[in-house]
Amino acid sequence: MPIPLPILDAEAPIVSLAHLDDLWFQVSGTLCNLTCRHCFISCSPHNHAFGFLDLATVQRILDESVALGVKEYYFTGGEPFLNRDLTPILEMTLSYGPATVLTNATVFQDDSLDRLARAEAESPYSLEFRVSIDGFIAATNDPIRGQGTFARALTGVRQLVAHGFLPIVTVARTNDTDDEAGLFRGFVALLRSQGYARPRVKILPTLRLGAEAERRRGYRDDERVTPDMMPGFDQGQLLCNHSRIVTDRGVFVCPILIEAGDARLGTTLAEALGAYALRHRACHTCYQYGTLCSNPSSGHRDA
Repeated sequence: MPIPLPILDAEAPIVSLAHLDDLWFQVSGTLCNLTCRHCFISCSPHNHAFGFLDLATVQRILDESVALGVKEYYFTGGEPFLNRDLTPILEMTLSYGPATVLTNATVFQDDSLDRLARAEAESPYSLEFRVSIDGFIAATNDPIRGQGTFARALTGVRQLVAHGFLPIVTVARTNDTDDEAGLFRGFVALLRSQGYARPRVKILPTLRLGAEAERRRGYRDDERVTPDMMPGFDQGQLLCNHSRIVTDRGVFVCPILIEAGDARLGTTLAEALGAYALRHRACHTCYQYGTLCSNPSSGHRDA
């Protein structure tokens, strides 16, 4: 489902790029082995709207990023591990800076995890895995992410732990009445039962776009960022203040808005360093929750 047209408001707040700290790669486009009912860009096994990034493209962008002072790299999709270049891409990235992969953890191969564990051990930088699971029992997870995905994701978590990684489990609040503290406790107990002694859990809001807009609802007219909301607000809490995302269609302002035509800023990083107007209602979610796409968060807690 395409993102609705932006609010036609000439006075939409403008956010400047303070510094390009985080660089994202839509490394597997919109292709995913799952069809999650809350996916904000409706990724699936049949969604080829955005394509894969190959090793040479990522290396070119990494080289460009050095002069811009990028501090950290993120890889998303779709499901990143569907891209057969992902392991060498991550090995290469660890010579530039810390890397994080957002994954559903259902398609891991042990030989790839062996290589990545060695690459991290030989690098001065860290490799993080963010694993998406949306219920601490199958009965709440699988209706959202697909039959059998709960068991498969837990197998993936155990694989990561066995290879020495400490994954961040990201949990979407797929029901507005979900108790965040209860979700956190439930996931901690679940992960400890899987042999993960000090689990890391991050609770996230849903983004009311794509499949989620059909599952529950889209954004209301009043869910928007207006100029009077900005005085005193820390713009560093907004991803567009310090991040950009690379896709096979060019560089966009953030991972949430890759389907919005006005969010494409250029073909190179240098062309994408300008300010951006918060015209989209999805910007309201970032305003509310702050840096929800990046690793640091008030909702990111270690047990």
